[in-house]
Amino acid sequence: MNSKNGQGSIVAGVLAPHPPHLVYAENPPQNEPRSECGWEELRWGYERLRNSLQKDDFDVIIVHTPHWRTVVGHHLLAVPQFKGLSVDPIFPHLFRYNYDLKVDVGLAEAIAEEGKALGLETALMRNPKFRVDYGTIISCHLSRPGWDKPIVSISSNAAFDYFSNDVGQQQMIALGHATRAAIEKSGRRALLLASCSLSHRHFTEEPQVPEDMTHEHIYNHNQYLWDMRMLKMMRAGESKRVIAE
Repeated sequence: MNSKNGQGSIVAGVLAPHPPHLVYAENPPQNEPRSECGWEELRWGYERLRNSLQKDDFDVIIVHTPHWRTVVGHHLLAVPQFKGLSVDPIFPHLFRYNYDLKVDVGLAEAIAEEGKALGLETALMRNPKFRVDYGTIISCHLSRPGWDKPIVSISSNAAFDYFSNDVGQQQMIALGHATRAAIEKSGRRALLLASCSLSHRHFTEEPQVPEDMTHEHIYNHNQYLWDMRMLKMMRAGESKRVIAE
């Protein structure tokens, strides 16, 4: 989308996987553990993303994260700055990240209001000591490691688990409409991140050296085929088919 007449726009939508291994492999100063290498293909993908965004400047990053789970409603960070230590609960030896991030509170409030107008239950996280989830931090860091843009982080509502896939999809579609409306009214140019990894397959045993890439490979052919099918539809812009299937 292109901004015109002061109307905000979405510059890109990104499928932004958040394995802590990727930040670990990058060795940024914020992360305490040190690595030798690893997961280059995914890291190069993020590098290509960052390069492609150089021609499309933006004002804010909006990330929908699965690791901030909320049972009642859709919650948004709404404190101007969060600072703290994020430790991955499964991979604490890979990810102990000192974060210092800024939030676009005005846009978060606008998304919450637009959501309410569409019948969604929304809430704003006003606790300055709230620990920001690692899904938000990893996807944002890999997309913009300089942290020079404010963010809006949106929680993952549990409607899929407590009701059904249909109800969950309805909630997500309404949230998407609310987010787009708020962006357009704000005049901001926004980068949207979906912090997720499609079939989300994981090894159950870690090698002695975590970054030993001889242990990294696809090990479930059926889910590999399904991931490729999803990516093909995304590339073709067939978003309704993605939701339907």
